[in-house]
Amino acid sequence: MLGNRKAGQLKKPTWVIEKERAKRAAAAETVWLFGLHAVRDALTNPARDKLRLVLTKNAADRLGPDVLSLGPAPEIVDPRKFDTHAPLAPDSVHQGAALEVKPLAWGGLEEVCAGGEGAALVVLLDRVTDPHNVGAILRSAEVFGARAVIAPARHSAPETGALAKTASGALERQPYLRVGNLAEAMERLRAMGYVLLGLDGEADVTLAGALAEAGTRPVALVLGAEGPGLREKTRETCDRLVKIPFAGAFGSLNVSNAAVVGLYAASTR
Repeated sequence: MLGNRKAGQLKKPTWVIEKERAKRAAAAETVWLFGLHAVRDALTNPARDKLRLVLTKNAADRLGPDVLSLGPAPEIVDPRKFDTHAPLAPDSVHQGAALEVKPLAWGGLEEVCAGGEGAALVVLLDRVTDPHNVGAILRSAEVFGARAVIAPARHSAPETGALAKTASGALERQPYLRVGNLAEAMERLRAMGYVLLGLDGEADVTLAGALAEAGTRPVALVLGAEGPGLREKTRETCDRLVKIPFAGAFGSLNVSNAAVVGLYAASTR
């Protein structure tokens, strides 16, 4: 009986076991980047943990010895057998270059988004799962000086080779934060002084009008997935719902284009 009680007392709670399991899974997670541009940017990023580099002879020549010296020793392979060495999707336009890496660790929300000079700007994505849209938004966020692009850890586009290729190098420089709860992250941003503006085509207030009201305060642009848009909880957590006005009886933008318009407006107010 005593032995059984001790065994029960020493058993870890379920939440502890799940947390440890998630931590081990995250430590084991790797990403295969592909394409000359994405691979070159990752190799030249000192913050990247680089594991394997698979190249054709032509790709190695195009990258050059200076870039290659920044990563693991390349595995030079026959172009016809490239896919047997790098586990990429069949439709990946890899240009003979693939690099296995660990996901980037950008730090916590407050660490990335609080403080600093100038009017702060961030983008939040509510269940935007298309890696091409997220990659394009990361690229625009970098251009217009956003501090971060923030998305829920679940039901959003993870860091993948397709996302990195669309981001055209921005994934290496633009913080992409995956959070456990988007609404909670929004509340934390509000506590830092951010005004939360949710883009909704049926809103009464225009984006320009809401930005004028915000003045010099930090701004968080919140965008939803194409079709369903913002979830109810996300809408409720926003300070204002705003629209990008359009000419004519009907108009719409996909989420990456809406992000460009919003980022430009917020960065030039």
